[in-house]
Amino acid sequence: MKSYVILVDSKNNELGIADKIEVHTTKPQLHRAVTYLLTNEKGEFLITKRSSKKLVWPSFWETSGSTHPFENESHEECARRRIKEELGIDIEPKLIGKFEYKAQDENRGWEHEVCALLTGEVFDELKPDQDEIEGYKFISKRELEQEIKKNPTNYAPWLVLALDRI
Repeated sequence: MKSYVILVDSKNNELGIADKIEVHTTKPQLHRAVTYLLTNEKGEFLITKRSSKKLVWPSFWETSGSTHPFENESHEECARRRIKEELGIDIEPKLIGKFEYKAQDENRGWEHEVCALLTGEVFDELKPDQDEIEGYKFISKRELEQEIKKNPTNYAPWLVLALDRI
């Protein structure tokens, strides 16, 4: 079964739908996305290592998670759904803003997204989906910024952009 993404303009107005694989490989087009950066009780960020099976940026460190909303699904509903599916916890994420970016992952593909950024707090034990997440860790903002500076090629571009907005 094919997966689709919602095509948008720079103001996040819907323009239609397109095949998810094509948009990320052969026909990069601006589409709607969601990313979330969760924190623990110490204020440390939860970052996840993407599965090696991912189409773009496999085995890179990213935000707590990212995805694409379904048609007629709010950013908050989308994030809550994927947090439950990927991390095994139920939280109420809060939308804090949006940003647009375009990035190429070597010869694997593209991201060109209007990305909604959400936050939330983790209080429960994580149960990560191993098909989506190879690993995870909690890290302070200062330590994460230092790690990104030392090894920028280990991190997905949307993590860097999200971190700048928090």
